[in-house]
Amino acid sequence: MHRFRTALGIFFTTLFLGSASHAQAAVPPGPDILTEVFGIPITNSMITSWVISLGIILLIRWLIKKPTMVPHRGQGLVESIFESIKELIEPIVGKHMVRPVFPLLVGLFIFILLHNWSGLLPGVGTIGWGEDRNGTFYITEKLIRPGNTDLNTTLALALIGMVAWLYFIFRYAGPRIIWHDLFGNKASKSETPLAIYYLLIPIFLMVGLIEIISIAFRPVSLSLRLYGNMFGGENLLMSMSDFFAWIVPIPFYFFEFMVGIIQASIFIMLIAIYIGLICNHEGGEDEEAH
Repeated sequence: MHRFRTALGIFFTTLFLGSASHAQAAVPPGPDILTEVFGIPITNSMITSWVISLGIILLIRWLIKKPTMVPHRGQGLVESIFESIKELIEPIVGKHMVRPVFPLLVGLFIFILLHNWSGLLPGVGTIGWGEDRNGTFYITEKLIRPGNTDLNTTLALALIGMVAWLYFIFRYAGPRIIWHDLFGNKASKSETPLAIYYLLIPIFLMVGLIEIISIAFRPVSLSLRLYGNMFGGENLLMSMSDFFAWIVPIPFYFFEFMVGIIQASIFIMLIAIYIGLICNHEGGEDEEAH
């Protein structure tokens, strides 16, 4: 507790006086383990994620309150955000898929966006435990770390997105369309010479195998893209704040503010594209049934 109060005091000294009496250790690629509960490690990124997630629930509840037919200010703000996301994903997934995929994508967007922005809050990376080295205090264990700078968090988000992708393509496209999209002969049999048409079958089978490998790597690319950008931003802000306590880091905070929006948008758009590539076809099992 004494070490925590010391680090907290140094943080506020730096925040208000611009003192350079402490320094940040290099941001580690993994989170710090703060404690264990029943053998399960509790990390600083987990604590931050829980607090931000609770904050999202309370914020939405506070803004919406009791929904009305004529939206009040808070409800109108939430609805305008939702409508913007709907307009963004509708051309990608198709009109018939917007309703089922919208809750997933809007939830991921808000969750990722606020977790990206959590790295801009005062105290992130400056409250924790450390040690004195020749008169300079180094923070070696941080109490607060943005959730999306932890690869475990971004990988979990990517896996959630891919499991949802599997559900949507089997529920709204069906095995036959999935098989044709991956391995089927895309040439028209009536417009293609018969010899060429059958020659294309093994080629499309090989293309399908390559596509399966690509799909298997999607969780890796999704998680590493988000993690790499947010982890790099955390390092940038820490480095600039060490060198300059005032004014100079402000443009970098604005830059990371914009990066947070862009990365959240890219994440949900990629999942929307994955869904739309198979589900956004004219026809499908549901439509053919009619």
